[in-house]
Amino acid sequence: MQFNTKFAIVVADDLPTWQKLNVVSFLSGGITSTPSVNTGDLYRDASGQEYLSLCVQPIIVLKANRQKLSTFIQRANREEIEVAVFIEDMFTTGHDEANRRTVSQYVTDALPLVGLAICNDKKLVDKIFKGAKLHD
Repeated sequence: MQFNTKFAIVVADDLPTWQKLNVVSFLSGGITSTPSVNTGDLYRDASGQEYLSLCVQPIIVLKANRQKLSTFIQRANREEIEVAVFIEDMFTTGHDEANRRTVSQYVTDALPLVGLAICNDKKLVDKIFKGAKLHD
């Protein structure tokens, strides 16, 4: 199946694995809450047990250094597209309200970014995340 959009997440390449997984999980939730991402139907196994629907398109996970993350958010904001952000301070908070509060303490150029996610036109996503590498 071909998609006109690309769902991509970029994480800081210097994070420990558990933090990378945490960032990807949170950012996925942010992007899937938007109308730009479609979810499919419920899954059902041969016993008839139902499971939650999933995002219908692949999610590309990329990596980059933190300086490039700042460049990527500037590009995304210039293009006026929706972006999900995860900043380093969020590793020490315990809930959503505290996460929002910590983000609100920074101007855009000073955000201590460790992850970004977007879902938009393929070419635009590639343009914004130019310089990121496929995560291994």
